[in-house]
Amino acid sequence: MKPNLQQMYRKAIDLRAPWLNRWESAMRYTCPTADDDAATLFDATAADAVDNLAASIYSLLTPPESLWVSLVPESMESPDANLATIALRANLNDSNFYTTIHQCYMDLIILGTACLFMAENPIGSASAFSFTAIPMRDIAILKDAIFHTATMSAREVMEKYPSWTPPADLQDQIKQDPETPLRLVQSLVDTEFVAWLDVGGDIENNIVATGKFETNPYIIFRWSVASGELYGRGPVMRALPDIKTVNKVVELVLKNATIAVSGIWQADDDGVINLSNINLTPGAIIPKAVGSSGLTPLASGADFDVSQIILKDLRERIRHALLADRLGLLSEKEMTATEIMARNADMMRILGATYGRLLHEFIRPLVERGLQILSRRGVIEKISLHSDAELKYIAPIAKMALEETLL
Repeated sequence: MKPNLQQMYRKAIDLRAPWLNRWESAMRYTCPTADDDAATLFDATAADAVDNLAASIYSLLTPPESLWVSLVPESMESPDANLATIALRANLNDSNFYTTIHQCYMDLIILGTACLFMAENPIGSASAFSFTAIPMRDIAILKDAIFHTATMSAREVMEKYPSWTPPADLQDQIKQDPETPLRLVQSLVDTEFVAWLDVGGDIENNIVATGKFETNPYIIFRWSVASGELYGRGPVMRALPDIKTVNKVVELVLKNATIAVSGIWQADDDGVINLSNINLTPGAIIPKAVGSSGLTPLASGADFDVSQIILKDLRERIRHALLADRLGLLSEKEMTATEIMARNADMMRILGATYGRLLHEFIRPLVERGLQILSRRGVIEKISLHSDAELKYIAPIAKMALEETLL
């Protein structure tokens, strides 16, 4: 274990702290959780655009109906790479990859950074792989270190790490209540793994498990990155000011609509009209004193006709930032072959840089991790992407990238 592991963990937490409020705000306006106040969300333009963009990225990068990763051996006479390609695809198809990766794409678009945990299933399972989308609020990263914090019951910790013996000060409490919540920190520095309880004090006194990974199970990938930053920036983060403004404008429009429907009324305090007994319903008879003005509507100076112009402009900007107007379905209208080629070229310019980053940060680590698990289980021979084979990407957008390069 590295002697400065605790300092690294605190540094990672401090570096993540400024991002938490941004992530919470981005999630609140695009993908609110059960804990969020639903009454504060008045416009669903951004949420709808996020869903559409996630579906588009899914269909472009990881279509389950086609082989999107192919291993090409340096020596085409060797069957090892062909077997590895078949085994890798079969285990991905039989796993929960295609359902879990959509959750990661949502985080990628909203937060700019996503984390996919790739674990190994027990022998005899339908697939050798098991995937989990880790919420970014539970992940803190440094350049060469990853820290995953999670609150688990003592029973779950003991099931996950059977060799762990609870510390003396917790043994009685855990014995009486196995569901005692514990805050577990799982760290990976280079290839060294250490899990410990975050209960204060030195890490050495609270270690749950140690080990070593041949390949990193935490696959962290980003939409785009500013210089000097570790966490990515997604399209929602760039459009967040407009998203917040639209939400506020719609809220004010709805408040104005309630005034237009129910009105604001005034009445003389003449001792006859009891304001507590007035119901503004159809057919209601409101008594008034002879000669008094009774109950009369108060004209409102509010005029929100201009709000429709503002909303239209802002919603178009949000949809443009989230690519809703550029990555729509081809079936939306009849298009000529020339229009389709032009649209594909635009799509490549829009997503080219992001796709290049995803190849490096997502697809390649995924394949390396998958090959390592399969070779360790004896399913395939050990294959190195650095010496034995190279990756060939044949997803639709990769083909477009290749065509653009050759033109």
